[in-house]
Amino acid sequence: MAIIHKATLSPSKLELIADYLPKQPWFIQDGSPELIGAYRFDDPAGEVGIETHVVTAGERVYQVPLSYRGYELSGAEEWLLGTMDHSVLGKRWVYDACADPIYVKALATAILTGQQEAEQFVDGEPEPRPSTVTVKGSGKLDGGVPALSASAPVSGSGVTIIDAVELRLKVARVVDVAADASANSAAAPELHSELTLNGTWAGLENPVELAAVIRN
Repeated sequence: MAIIHKATLSPSKLELIADYLPKQPWFIQDGSPELIGAYRFDDPAGEVGIETHVVTAGERVYQVPLSYRGYELSGAEEWLLGTMDHSVLGKRWVYDACADPIYVKALATAILTGQQEAEQFVDGEPEPRPSTVTVKGSGKLDGGVPALSASAPVSGSGVTIIDAVELRLKVARVVDVAADASANSAAAPELHSELTLNGTWAGLENPVELAAVIRN
C-alpha cells in the first residue's frame, strides 16, 4: 500500500524527468516528455517512495523508475535527478531507482512472486486511487526472495541491467509497445525463459514487458 499526500512539489516530477532524460544513453531527443501514467511499489519500512513513470517523447515510450528519499543515498550521486520541496514531507532526494536497493528488492519480489503494483491511497481518503499503469509479475514463487546485493546499474541498447548477485534484472528503458508480452509467453513458453513484469495502461491494446529476471 502506498500513501499519496496532497502536496505541492517544486520542481515537479515531470520537470526532473525532462531534465534527466537527455543525459541518458537510451534516450533520443524528440519533443518534450509527456506523462502516460505511473505505478508504485511499496517499501515495507515506509521510508522510501518507489514510483515508476511511463512517458512518451515523440514516437517512443520510456520507463523511468524513481525513488524518493528524505535523505541522501550513499554512493548514488551519479543517479540523483535532483531534490524537490514537498509541501508535506519537506526536502526529498529523487534518484533513478535502478540504483536504489529498495527498488531492486521490490521489483525482484514483484516479478518472482507474481505481485501487482501497490494500491495507492490518497491521505485522508478511504478508497484506493486507481493506478494509471497496472503491472503484474509472471512468477509464482511461494518462498522468500533471495537476499540481493545490487551493484551499480549498467545501461545500454534501451535497457538497464542490474546485477543483484543472486539474480540479474533487466529494466526496459525504451518500451516496445508493439510487442504483446502475454502472447509471446503463451505461444512459445519453452523459448520465453525469463520471468517478467508486464504492464498496461489506457490506450494500450496488449500488455508489454517492462522488466525481467534474467536466468543465468
